[in-house]
Amino acid sequence: MCGLVGFFSPNNNTLNQENQHRILAEMTTEITSRGPDDHGLWCDSEHGVALGFRRLSIQDLSQAGHQPMVSACGRYVMVFNGEIYNFQDLRQNLNQNEQITWHGHSDSEVILALVSRFGIEATLTKLSGMFAIALWDKQEKSLTLARDRMGEKPLYFGQENGTFFFTSEVKALYPHPDFSATINDGAVAAYLRFAYVPDPLSVFKNITKLEPGHFVRIESSGQVTNKAFWSPRDIFMSARSKPFEGSRDDAANELNDRLLSGIKQRIVADVPLGAFLSGGIDSSTVVALMKAVAPDRVRSFAIGFDNPRFDESPHAEAVARHLNTEHTTFKMSERDCLDVIPDLQDVYDEPFADPSQVPTTLLCRLARQHVTVSMAGDGGDELFGGYGRYWDASAHWRKVHNLPAWRKALNRKILMGLSNSPSRLARNVRKKFNRLHHDNAAQYYANHMSRWRVDEGLYPPNASARIFMMMILP
Repeated sequence: MCGLVGFFSPNNNTLNQENQHRILAEMTTEITSRGPDDHGLWCDSEHGVALGFRRLSIQDLSQAGHQPMVSACGRYVMVFNGEIYNFQDLRQNLNQNEQITWHGHSDSEVILALVSRFGIEATLTKLSGMFAIALWDKQEKSLTLARDRMGEKPLYFGQENGTFFFTSEVKALYPHPDFSATINDGAVAAYLRFAYVPDPLSVFKNITKLEPGHFVRIESSGQVTNKAFWSPRDIFMSARSKPFEGSRDDAANELNDRLLSGIKQRIVADVPLGAFLSGGIDSSTVVALMKAVAPDRVRSFAIGFDNPRFDESPHAEAVARHLNTEHTTFKMSERDCLDVIPDLQDVYDEPFADPSQVPTTLLCRLARQHVTVSMAGDGGDELFGGYGRYWDASAHWRKVHNLPAWRKALNRKILMGLSNSPSRLARNVRKKFNRLHHDNAAQYYANHMSRWRVDEGLYPPNASARIFMMMILP
């Protein structure tokens, strides 16, 4: 998993080298759980920059993969959390164009070689993987932060009292004297609405999540430039203008080839790996592809419960038998589930209320006793439209989107006018009008996904509007 943390105080450098190093060490210790295998600290008190890292070794277990890592040219210092799946191809391409002396075989070293040759923005477009990167440029005296296309790896950043912070987990900022840890009321409202704190918000004021597919550059002057290096909207528009021209079978074959290629890249590791298997379509597909790529290496893990109402492990076991994996089922009791709850605030770092966090945390802890890396099917329903809510929301929006503006405004007024009424009739009317007042499909879907809606009075309506605009604006 790994974790990074650091700070940059270009115009407010009140910490000497000793204090800077001590504070960075305390911040890095806060994320020890992300990287138990190694840690590293790098400070430049003259320019007020500090980079800390905790490492979970997956590729190149030697000290050649130690971070923070300095480029061969000496210009760049980097901490990097993630995996670059095409790093071997990128390394080979670099070798074809120039003679490079490699010190190890980590993807981190490849990133720095690419940056040294092409610059950070061009490098980001070449990387296929999940990553959070913090890069200090000694020559330009600038700090660059970057996050992968889908936002798989967390990266928080922000400024308080003249200091820029960045971290994989916000709790790592507590030891720094310039961090105030002031709660963001808007983030609390978003949590109550969606059961998590959505990007780009964080639970703390002045700290945000770097948006997926973006990088931010912080100059020594304090100037901040935030820019996208990849846009899902651009990809969608390009695909729509040039649709796939083959048959349905051709599309299925192309998808299978791409999934196989993706799995093949992702199982490159110098440590034991496995897969979480629930028996559903997504995880079963991932395990089947792993079996096709590496038939002798697949270990699968599932979690079961004493209560048969919640126990889906028989489905996973049936898939495991069919695919002939080395399968382990961990049986959990209600007591096991209750015992893990106090630890969830440390595991998830920010408020999070999805009940799946309980079995997921238990499964991860138990699988870690056998493997270091585990594949999962998370994200499949989102990428392939597998949830019924996508169809339900789309179908209903088509029915109501043509309502005139005056009617929508009247519906909103009626809805909020009944918000304080406890009667069953008022609740039924609100339920109906909650689907008849939105200005666009994105607003409608956000309301559709809300655990608590604005008319229920749990958070201020104006806070809800600000949250929503932050989430949907490109």
